[in-house]
Amino acid sequence: MPTLNWIGKEAVVNHHHQVPFHLLKDVPELACGDPGSGNLIVQGDNLVALKALLPFYAGQVKCIYIDPPYNTGVDERDEKGTRTGWRYSDNVNSAEIREWLGKVVGAEAEDLSRHEKWLCMMYPRLALLKKFLKEDGVLFASIDENEFPSLRLILDELFGATNRAGTIVWKNVTDNNPTNIAIEHEYVLCYAKNKARLPSEWKSTNLAVKTKLLELGEQFIGEFKEPDQRQEQYSKWFRKNKEFLWPFDRYKFIDDGGIFTGSQSVHNPGKEGYRYDILHPVTGKPCAEPMMGYRFPKETAERLREQGRIIFGDDETKIIELKLYVKDYRAKLSSLFELDGRIGTNEIKEIFPDDKRPFDFPKPTDLIEELLSFTTSGDDLILDSFAGSGTTGHAVLKLNKADNQKRRFVLLEMKPQIARDITRERVKRVAEGYANAKGEQVEGLSGGFRFCELGEPLFDERGQIKPSVRFADLARHVYFTETGEPLPDKVGRVTPCAPSSADTQRRARSDAPYSKSPLLGICRGVGIYLLFNGILGDKSANGGNILTRGVLAQLPKFDGQKVIYCAGCLLGKDRLQSERIIVRQTPYEIKVS
Repeated sequence: MPTLNWIGKEAVVNHHHQVPFHLLKDVPELACGDPGSGNLIVQGDNLVALKALLPFYAGQVKCIYIDPPYNTGVDERDEKGTRTGWRYSDNVNSAEIREWLGKVVGAEAEDLSRHEKWLCMMYPRLALLKKFLKEDGVLFASIDENEFPSLRLILDELFGATNRAGTIVWKNVTDNNPTNIAIEHEYVLCYAKNKARLPSEWKSTNLAVKTKLLELGEQFIGEFKEPDQRQEQYSKWFRKNKEFLWPFDRYKFIDDGGIFTGSQSVHNPGKEGYRYDILHPVTGKPCAEPMMGYRFPKETAERLREQGRIIFGDDETKIIELKLYVKDYRAKLSSLFELDGRIGTNEIKEIFPDDKRPFDFPKPTDLIEELLSFTTSGDDLILDSFAGSGTTGHAVLKLNKADNQKRRFVLLEMKPQIARDITRERVKRVAEGYANAKGEQVEGLSGGFRFCELGEPLFDERGQIKPSVRFADLARHVYFTETGEPLPDKVGRVTPCAPSSADTQRRARSDAPYSKSPLLGICRGVGIYLLFNGILGDKSANGGNILTRGVLAQLPKFDGQKVIYCAGCLLGKDRLQSERIIVRQTPYEIKVS
């Protein structure tokens, strides 16, 4: 299999192993709704944040969606609001790479190492992201022409080409400017953790609704021959059942062709389109044109009219719409997907009506919903490590509301202002409800989340455990680094953030399965123990952290191989062998990164 090589690759291939584990700090005043809902927003560098979340979520994520910088040279904005490139921020142990730290990555003609910098940034993050996926989990990554070839090659290297599930071509714009080849699309790459574990067919949860409406349309067409009576009867049924019909909750019309809705896809997005008159069938006057003209030529409009696919308003003042029948709705996750990219910008402007430019080029929620509806269900966990405007969190809440599922999300956003004022605020508003640009109240989707920031590392520069580290923090770290799996949660859902109040802290300690016992869990027939912070109730200087005969007698019994992390051991080699104990001395034998 061909692989990609670049300047700095040798230094970054294992960089994710060198990133130290950090604690996560709860910020309860920035939480929303029920903090126990399983949703989480984390502010901090996504490489460090991913490493901090591994002990909680390794092997637990069903779907990852990322929208990384496209490396165009104008991916972000500086303090003055001017479009500029992203900044390289990884402190890699390489003299050459250290030269890049904190510097803006320029455009093609300005920065000859821009592709190397992008690859050095992406590789360790993708390597970590793979560790989060369940065996039947998938990763979706948005990208455009700039880095599509490079991204595909490093994903092939990390996931294996045999786990490439496919590439979606997203037509998101129409470009009518004179050029050689008009670029009107982006890509969404999809890779599986283990393609052999994927179902033979992805089915969207909304397919049952489509089947029902197709059957209902045939029933109404056969039962009511007179069009007006048929529409009247279907309208009654539609009003009664609308809340259960997502994503067909706008399909309120019926004719001889079946149930349909009106689609405003006649507009030409962004650029000047075709100009011609379409006469209203009643008034005989030209119908109002879309602001930028029609997206198709006059011949196409005439053919659509002959086919009865055009919907006219009561008079010529309304722009025409096209009939979109239930039978034409996508029933598969296709490699070709058409959705106006401006919808994402319009969505976020509706949520932040007082801000003319809340965020540049956010993805439409419809795009993320499309991906998630085919690949997730129930209480599946979705991770987005380039959260930006919070589209993924918004899409999860929308999808849960529509199909009555309980999917959860984890969003990571590096910039403090964006994380607090855009990512968090957007998800909060759509969860609780908000007033849109017209002053109309939009009902909330319900749901909640915790908000965390990156805290300090577990270990200081000498490799010693920091005094602020709780038993619960070290327990998760020890269990994960010993087994490669998150600490089992026998009571409830994992809470990655340290509780902030004394009462909450007491409740968390009493609920956690490891809080009353030095036996953290059993993995593949091995019992994992931790003696730390007086877990056995010993408040002396050593706190019962040294393995003695007396301490061994107090440990929960397990008839099998045992690994005991402790500050020291006074048992002889023969006793350890007879008890099937492997001792790992803290802090020296704890992996610090």
